[in-house]
Amino acid sequence: MAEITDEYMREMLGRSRAYCVLLLKGTAKLQEPDAMSIVWEHGRRNFALRADGRLPIVCRVTDDSGWAGVGIFTGTVDEVTAIMDEDPGVKAGLFTYEVLPVSSFPGSCLPD
Repeated sequence: MAEITDEYMREMLGRSRAYCVLLLKGTAKLQEPDAMSIVWEHGRRNFALRADGRLPIVCRVTDDSGWAGVGIFTGTVDEVTAIMDEDPGVKAGLFTYEVLPVSSFPGSCLPD
């Protein structure tokens, strides 16, 4: 594990920025026959939000916990709530969500 100095910690904390975490939960409606076509459009929208830089990190949850996904959004809680209220999966009742304000470090990303 890398050694992290107090100086490095102070520098990094000074660079932190506000983001929002989205917690997406599936509902029983995901079992309905037409649900997967709506989930496909939800995914297409996620790719568009990612391409626009508004959803730089999006993760699909792959276990049977009931959670469907986690995302890191740029923007405020109100902005992300407005985005999610228009999500096809949310509008169809396939997903519910929570948006939480967080802070992190610009440039953070998932490794290849």
